[in-house]
Amino acid sequence: MKRKLIIVAIIVAVIALVVFGVYKIQSNQANQASAFQTAVVEKGEIIGLVGATGTVHANQSALLTWQTGGTVAAVNVKAGDKVKAGDILASLKKTTLSQSIILAEADLVSAQRALEDLQKSNLAAANAQLALVNAQDTYEDRLQEREALNYQISYSTMKMTATGPKVIKTKRDATEKEIYEADAKLAVATAEMEDAGREWERLKGGPDARDIAAAEARVAAAQATINLQYITAPFDGTITDIPVKVGDVVAAGTSGFRLDDFSHLLVEVQVSEIDVNQVRPGQNATLTFDAILSKEYHGVVTEVARVGTSDSGVVNFAVTVEINDTDEQVLPQMTAAVNIVVIHLNDVILIPNRAVRLVDGQRVVYLLKNGEAAKTNIEIGASSDLMSELKAGEIKAGDVIILNPPTSFFMGPGSGMPMGR
Repeated sequence: MKRKLIIVAIIVAVIALVVFGVYKIQSNQANQASAFQTAVVEKGEIIGLVGATGTVHANQSALLTWQTGGTVAAVNVKAGDKVKAGDILASLKKTTLSQSIILAEADLVSAQRALEDLQKSNLAAANAQLALVNAQDTYEDRLQEREALNYQISYSTMKMTATGPKVIKTKRDATEKEIYEADAKLAVATAEMEDAGREWERLKGGPDARDIAAAEARVAAAQATINLQYITAPFDGTITDIPVKVGDVVAAGTSGFRLDDFSHLLVEVQVSEIDVNQVRPGQNATLTFDAILSKEYHGVVTEVARVGTSDSGVVNFAVTVEINDTDEQVLPQMTAAVNIVVIHLNDVILIPNRAVRLVDGQRVVYLLKNGEAAKTNIEIGASSDLMSELKAGEIKAGDVIILNPPTSFFMGPGSGMPMGR
């Protein structure tokens, strides 16, 4: 009886130990599960940004200077005026100009008249045709003269006889000198006829294009000399500075105006060599200014430099962003904070970067399933600061992912160090 009691006691003790062990394990698992930081996997968008700062500048800027000396006669614009390309902004008094500029007006009239005559008159062609006819006649005469020397030359002389004067006809051969001179005259006549023929061929269809071009060049040269007395706008823009007044005496190179094209405002930023390969023309950007509070502007990348610059060992590349919705508050030389959108994906499974670990060269995350951590291999695609795109892996929206798996899960022989945040 006593032995049976001992056996029963042992069995009870064993059962108690098993129950206690199961309870202890479940208690440890519950405590461990409660220590996990978790997040529910969701679908959403990933926006990757490359940030930099830069300075606003106009699409085009020009400092316009005087090309010759004289006294300012007129200033036709004021600061802030918008002008068109070719508008005359200011001019000099004619009486203070150099003689060459004054005489250029006469040269221009002559050059224009010559060009008009060339384009509309048929006189040159008619003269060329007449010259060809005359040259052909001269050639025929010289040819006949030369051919006559191939025969004996007949000539008559008067001789007194007993019966009175008598004409006596005699013949002789042409001399070498006569033949030489006839050949020379024929050669000249031939060359003149050929020249006249070429000139007629050049003009019979109308004025030669090369003659027109030469006449137009003379007109342009005279006009360019006259234009030295003016300052004209080289492009459409806004007058932003006028350091000259009527009556000022100026010389060649004296500043006249500053012209800026505000129709397109650009910001040039310096992007690190680490990020530049993510930046491409056409990408969108957002811009903010310390000088313009509570307002965000939008732009697009228009140019990415293909050659970088090094400063103290740091290599940067110039990236140009055009502001699409600029207004009167945005001014040249303002500093802009620019964020270029290099990644923008919608409706993708998002994996928190801090949950990703590296185990034996493979990226993994740990899902919380039934209170336990389940390792899952993954491949990630595009990443932002906080999230990455899931490209491959047995994870779906609604799964619970562990953000802080214990090191013991992924440390051990042959394991890599944790990765992520």
